[in-house]
Amino acid sequence: MEKQFKPKISVFHCINVFGDGEVLLPPERQDAAVEFIKLPCSSMIKDVFMLRAFEAGADAVMVMVCPEGACRYVEGNLRAKKRVGWVKNLLDEIGLDGRRLGLFNVPSEDAAVVGQIIEQTLSDLADLGPNPAA
Repeated sequence: MEKQFKPKISVFHCINVFGDGEVLLPPERQDAAVEFIKLPCSSMIKDVFMLRAFEAGADAVMVMVCPEGACRYVEGNLRAKKRVGWVKNLLDEIGLDGRRLGLFNVPSEDAAVVGQIIEQTLSDLADLGPNPAA
């Protein structure tokens, strides 16, 4: 009997965009495990944090940042964008598929947009399957 795939997603987010984050996942969404990790600013996301999330079994990692030009710390989201791009390339090089990592510019506290992004990520994971490194 084949075990049903229950995707695990790690969401790194700026506390200036979403305070606790947990309110962003609809309670009826029981077919996925979503972990929200708060950062003081999206510029605090480090390559090693994203890679460790995959090492810990995440099937996808999402980095939610302020819209460009709206970062409280001026360039925080731009720094995050560069780091995510670098890790996406690394994931492609090692065979984990860079599509498992995404950076999303999200208006402050727009839970509807986050819900749509999570739904799209889950749809993408249906095609990608489980993390081969887990």
